[in-house]
Amino acid sequence: MKLAIYGAGAMGTVLGAYLSKAGEQVDLINRNIMHVKGLKEKGAQIIGKIQLTQKVSALLPEEMKEEYDILFLMTKQLDNKQVVKSLVPFLKKDGVICTMQNGLPELSVSEVIGEERTIGCAMAWGATMIGNGISELTSEATYETLSFSLGSFGNVDEQHFQEVKRLLEIMGQVTVEANFIGARWAKLLVNSAFSGLSAVLDTTFGEVAEDKTSRKLVQKIIKECIEVANKANIKIEPIQGKDIVKLLDWKGPIKKAISFMIIPIAIKKHKLLKSSMLQDLSKGKKCEIEAINGVVCSYGDKVGIETPINDRIVEIVKEIESGMLIPEWENIQLLIGS
Repeated sequence: MKLAIYGAGAMGTVLGAYLSKAGEQVDLINRNIMHVKGLKEKGAQIIGKIQLTQKVSALLPEEMKEEYDILFLMTKQLDNKQVVKSLVPFLKKDGVICTMQNGLPELSVSEVIGEERTIGCAMAWGATMIGNGISELTSEATYETLSFSLGSFGNVDEQHFQEVKRLLEIMGQVTVEANFIGARWAKLLVNSAFSGLSAVLDTTFGEVAEDKTSRKLVQKIIKECIEVANKANIKIEPIQGKDIVKLLDWKGPIKKAISFMIIPIAIKKHKLLKSSMLQDLSKGKKCEIEAINGVVCSYGDKVGIETPINDRIVEIVKEIESGMLIPEWENIQLLIGS
């Protein structure tokens, strides 16, 4: 099957390097001219938790000519429908898109190509773009940590689904989720808490977890996510075998104290990660806050659950995007008391 990673940025470059090293023929496609130039000239250079330089096939979108059986979609969720529409001419009639984006992107993808051609994948690891063709793997490079949750909402062709599974298993552990919406919410919970605060405070996930003031905010965000999911009748699935609801939810002071102590341990393997939203904001770009914390707020409005911390994070990020604020630790004062 012909393969491509569309939006091969920090995480797509890592995935592409792993697949290419294993002998898979995959095109890494990105609109960043200098990044593609770096990939073409020096290969994918992965630093951080692993050291790997791997020759890859890299293209700009305007250089695309093939029709692909499988497209791994890894762009930001800023205009998903338009992006997917632009990819239809490069997708075989029975080809599938595996969306590996944050939030809940399957709906917008399936509205363009149909549920039967849409596969969803939630990733439980992270990477940071360092330079042209250079990506830093910030999560521990173990097979269990570099994990994927895979699922679909429609009757996807089994051959394509199994091929996606096989490809991802080259890099890390794959769990096929019968309750895929629950797996998405597990990742959404983590991203809302750690990515949202990382973007607002200009910190790593580990720094967010270690500071006691920001850790209390993490607890509140997680609580909001769990309450919204419960009211929406969504069962949040475990991440990497850990039941995060059982570990981090609370109803009384003792369980709340235990949850507070667990948070730094739970995020330890990903402590060096900085959110992709922060990377975008630092470059003066708009980020996908509406696809992460904004989804929790939207669901909360629908089911009648208040989400004050998630609401405030969205507001602060929009103020950063407009130039009224910058990502910095002092922004924590804007969240205390929300």
